[in-house]
Amino acid sequence: MSNKRSLVSYGWYVLAASFVILFVNAGARLMIGVFEKPIIAEFGWSRGAFSAVVFVNTAMLAISIVVTGHLYDRFGPRWVLLGSTLLFSGGLMLTAEMTSIWQFALYFGVVAGSGLGGVAAPIFGAIVSHWFERARGTAISMAMAGTSLGQFALVPLFTMYYLHEGWRSTMFWMGLLTLVVNVALVLLVLRGDPEDLGKEPYGHLAAGREGSRPIVDEVSAGEAVIVVRPRPPAEPEPRSLGLKEAMRTGSFWLFTAAMFVCGAGDFLLTTHLVAMATDYGVPTSTAVAMLAWFGLLSLGGILLAGPASDLIGNKAPIAVTFALRVAVFALVVRYQTTWAFWVLALGFGFTFLVTAPLATTLMGRLYGFASIGLLSGFVTTVHHMGGGAWAYLGGVVYDATGGYTVAMLMSAVASAVALVCTLLIREVRHVAPDDRLRAEAAVQEEPGRRPA
Repeated sequence: MSNKRSLVSYGWYVLAASFVILFVNAGARLMIGVFEKPIIAEFGWSRGAFSAVVFVNTAMLAISIVVTGHLYDRFGPRWVLLGSTLLFSGGLMLTAEMTSIWQFALYFGVVAGSGLGGVAAPIFGAIVSHWFERARGTAISMAMAGTSLGQFALVPLFTMYYLHEGWRSTMFWMGLLTLVVNVALVLLVLRGDPEDLGKEPYGHLAAGREGSRPIVDEVSAGEAVIVVRPRPPAEPEPRSLGLKEAMRTGSFWLFTAAMFVCGAGDFLLTTHLVAMATDYGVPTSTAVAMLAWFGLLSLGGILLAGPASDLIGNKAPIAVTFALRVAVFALVVRYQTTWAFWVLALGFGFTFLVTAPLATTLMGRLYGFASIGLLSGFVTTVHHMGGGAWAYLGGVVYDATGGYTVAMLMSAVASAVALVCTLLIREVRHVAPDDRLRAEAAVQEEPGRRPA
């Protein structure tokens, strides 16, 4: 029996639990775009005012990602996930009872936003990365696929309930559902490190067997002579860099700028896609279907991103993401028709979550995994700050111009800039200057080595 159990790494259970939590949370989080028009109609707010609360939500999300990333690196995931769930789920349930804009800003903006950072993709990317040494990018992508399928499956279901019961009842039950699912899986399944259970990451034993396999030399000298010698040890990897050290490299800031633009497009569309499409005569049911298929197409992107990063690195998939975004934003600037909105939803959707696993794998590739929670948390924080700013900008542009064309044009230009930033990243392991100097000094001191 124990042999059978050992055939399945516990990492797969961690991956499955991460998938389910992201599945449920995505469906609840992305409904805010569907609720935009009914909430505005009930209270008489402008789209700028509504978008300002979305900005507060994403700003708190951005801050909480940094805080929870630091707490995760120090204390592990359990209490981070439980505390964040209480805030996120409680904020949604409180929002269902709001009667004013300040309550909306407090409940949805501050409370729910503060909790969302601890149950967002970066935390689960960091958790899964610890449980997989082989096919790490693929494993992270599989976990992140929960967000895609949650958007595709739950947004239409929640919308059907909302059309019959109203947005308040829907908001309350979404909060309760996330509370039950998250707490159960965190307590029963999720663990932050294989050592907590006395286990090894997936792929660790295979790597160890391959590394220890002897090298066999066959020498012919009248007869075959077989010499068996141990495989020489691999060179040790450079020391992992912390956030302050990573900030001294140009690649870090190039990727941070690209992530700001990535978040800008993400939150602009998830907040305003349904409202924008219905403004041009698209039926609400069709606009919600666009948002749902947006999520399903993101599954294709995220499932391709992980294997692609394992094969060709992280830069190329990210660059393709921004090139495609330039094209679809430019299309909607020119055409505001049903087919153009479908192309926008499907094309952008394909790119929506590509950077979710790649933020973790690229940071690990550049700087090591010792501070991966904080590093990926920082760039994802900037991602969400860009998202909040652009979601707010979309509402302000609408109030000023009566449409979203200017916001789409700005997004196309910003995506082109992000494409250039991505191509300039040096995708190699970065070494702290002090470590490089020590290594060079050690080489010079080797016996028998003559100065160059």
